[in-house]
Amino acid sequence: MDGILPGMTPRRVDWDGAVNAWQVAGDVYRMGRREWVTAGGWQQMYDDGVRTVIDLRTSGERQPRDSDPDVPAELLRRFEVLHCPTEDPDAEEFGELFGPYLKDPAHYGDYLRLFAGQLAAVFKAIAAARGKVVVHCSAGRDRSGIIAVMLQLLAGAGEEEIVQGYRQGMRGINERHRTHGVPHVHERYLDDASLEALLRIREVSLLEFIRALDVQGFLAANGLTAAEIEAVRRKVKESPANH
Repeated sequence: MDGILPGMTPRRVDWDGAVNAWQVAGDVYRMGRREWVTAGGWQQMYDDGVRTVIDLRTSGERQPRDSDPDVPAELLRRFEVLHCPTEDPDAEEFGELFGPYLKDPAHYGDYLRLFAGQLAAVFKAIAAARGKVVVHCSAGRDRSGIIAVMLQLLAGAGEEEIVQGYRQGMRGINERHRTHGVPHVHERYLDDASLEALLRIREVSLLEFIRALDVQGFLAANGLTAAEIEAVRRKVKESPANH
């Protein structure tokens, strides 16, 4: 694997209520569903410079839960929330390839093939975004994980940092399952040994995906201009102010 470059490993972010929240690179962050974030957490996000939140979920997933904290509408209005679903679960090959949802890097390449336009739209949104950006899905693991991998590659991260980012996302949501239970029958909490064994398998698939991926070529082939790609690069450019 490549050597680790200073400051390129994703950093944990402790906004109150946020689950599986990490700084991907530069001015872009990832996390699980935003409805978990408390009013205090939203204020922390604002104080950290976040102004744009990009929701990768489909419309059917964006439902509030009884346990979600109350957040004043006037606080939420400080942010631009963009809905950029990365997938169509009704697509012909979806269930055959991914089961109920995407959960394995072995399928990331197929995901890019099936939903190239929708994934490219996320990067168009990042390029045009105001302020710092949070990208989130439901668990903060796979959909936001694909976006994170692509952003890290654009930022110049090496393989070790990208694998570490994936491990962090897996461990982050697994810890949520330990403390709050699993949301449905397709998930379960894994003890340390079981999680480590699964990670070793999935890291092999993740590395295959990374090594086969030309992010700039993918984005250019799916509608991003050179100026938009450069704007995304600026968002993930590392600087001392980000640490």
